Amino acid sequence: MADENSLNGVWSFLKETIKQRLAHELRGEPIEHLNLNLESDKSHLEQFITARKLTDEEVVFLLLAMVPHVMPDFLTNIIARFLPNGGEFPAFGGVKGKNHRGILPTGETVLYILAGNDIGKRIEVSKLFDESHLFARKNILGIEQVNSGEPKMSGRLIMDEEYVDLFTSGKISKPKLSSSFPAQLITTQLEWDDLVLSKKTLSEIKEIETWLKFNHRLMGDWGMEGRIKPGYRVLFHGPAGTGKTMTASLLGKYTGRDVFRIDLSLVVSKYIGETEKNLSRLFDKADHKNWILFFDEADSIFGKRTDVRDAHDKYANQEVSYLLQRIENFGGLVILASNMKSNIDTAFVRRFNSMIEFENPKVGERLRLWQNYLPKSVTLHNDISLKEVARNYELSGANIVNIIQYACLQTIEKQSRTITYQDLIKGIQKEYKKEGKMISS
Repeated sequence: MADENSLNGVWSFLKETIKQRLAHELRGEPIEHLNLNLESDKSHLEQFITARKLTDEEVVFLLLAMVPHVMPDFLTNIIARFLPNGGEFPAFGGVKGKNHRGILPTGETVLYILAGNDIGKRIEVSKLFDESHLFARKNILGIEQVNSGEPKMSGRLIMDEEYVDLFTSGKISKPKLSSSFPAQLITTQLEWDDLVLSKKTLSEIKEIETWLKFNHRLMGDWGMEGRIKPGYRVLFHGPAGTGKTMTASLLGKYTGRDVFRIDLSLVVSKYIGETEKNLSRLFDKADHKNWILFFDEADSIFGKRTDVRDAHDKYANQEVSYLLQRIENFGGLVILASNMKSNIDTAFVRRFNSMIEFENPKVGERLRLWQNYLPKSVTLHNDISLKEVARNYELSGANIVNIIQYACLQTIEKQSRTITYQDLIKGIQKEYKKEGKMISS
């Protein structure tokens, strides 16, 4: 921890605020008004406080949530001055973590420091935790959910990791896939010209791009907010390897939005109630960020709902209903991908704004895929005709990429730049074998 006597700016303000509260409640000393003096050379945290015009109470709330990340023994040291012999101090709140050795402040800590034992003042301060408050609306910080029956204010203060990064380093890193954030950022270096689809499919994808670009004008300038549901929900359906993920990535790339692919294996928990918590974290984070949410293999959760035979079926259906509710209330683009439209429960189908079919490529589309993905630095042996290959072998775009990768690696190993017919056919055979199909060499 930094030398407590050398603290200045916001941290000195927090320290003195806590000391005054403890001195007042434990020793009967009067509370004097403290001035929050921000440094002229402001830190990222102080810049945020100034830009948002936070009140002193909001600053205390914000700093308490930040303390464990920068000064783990800050609260412990202050309390030790007033309780040198240690002992329980329930009024102050706070909990211990599994790894963190200091005090993790809770909602009770905020109430005590700002209101002491004044019930009326505590009720007034509790408005800082309202959903309508800036901190909740922008998902900056809040209070951890507690077990049923526990007081709400006994939950830990939780600051969003992005704001921890912002206040400590000045940069906001992209959230990473984890048990608490079941989604992964997906990007692409490809362009729209690399996406080979039928004209019908491309036209329907263009409609999504139009929504992404102009929905804010429709809702605002044209007065449609409140008349139509927020957000846009679309189903991509078709065989694997036909461009569903690539399309989602390109929509993000060309509209300046991050695309997060949701890992449903992390969302769906075997523990009752955990699924809703995982989903809540995801959507709370995604709100107001203009993210595109991409649910791959969505039929694993949006498939045909089962009759309720036991408690597990009951909760499984409740989890699906909760997810559907969050999707319908999400203000951004949600893409659900499935290999087969028939796998999706009909109760969900009518809730989509659009359903787009991704078919296996026809002969002409397969030829374009071969031509697009073959490296410019290689040549094909004279006995290879891409037109014949495209005509004779029904392959998806993903199949073709895998075949080209295999053939190119074999060519490099031979210290050559010419792909042979044998290597190309061997690559095709490998792809066919994965799908249980056979070809003659």
